[in-house]
Amino acid sequence: MSKWDLPLLLIPVYCFFFARVYIIIILCIVKKTTFGGTLMTTITDDMMRQMMTTTKNYCAVILKHGPKRNQEGVEKIIWEHGRRNFELRADGLLTIVCPVLDGSDVSGIGIFNASVEEVKKIMDEDPGVKAGVFVYETHPCRSFPGDILPS
Repeated sequence: MSKWDLPLLLIPVYCFFFARVYIIIILCIVKKTTFGGTLMTTITDDMMRQMMTTTKNYCAVILKHGPKRNQEGVEKIIWEHGRRNFELRADGLLTIVCPVLDGSDVSGIGIFNASVEEVKKIMDEDPGVKAGVFVYETHPCRSFPGDILPS
């Protein structure tokens, strides 16, 4: 037996030991807690502080029914409003757009990659807003760049 045989035989033992240590470390960092029967990742204060430094300013819009929402021919106006949303989305300005279909006076929710002032100018030119079919509220907000809705 050469002087290298024993260390070579111990490699699987080292790997097994260190792999277990790394798994234990990972489990200690990212623990799971139960919320309503669902496992949730536990986030430490340090993790929160670090993640908060990566947030960016956005503008949330809540679109509501306007005074002319039920006028005759409103479908064409809403269709053009939708086309404009597709254009804003394609240009990267309207990053999240969610029509609301629950029968309430809320028509939709959107997240814009722009300042509140810019969004007010954009929304004031919306065909539905101009026609009184919709009214809107703007709210400055922060989020994590790159967040997406699950598919």
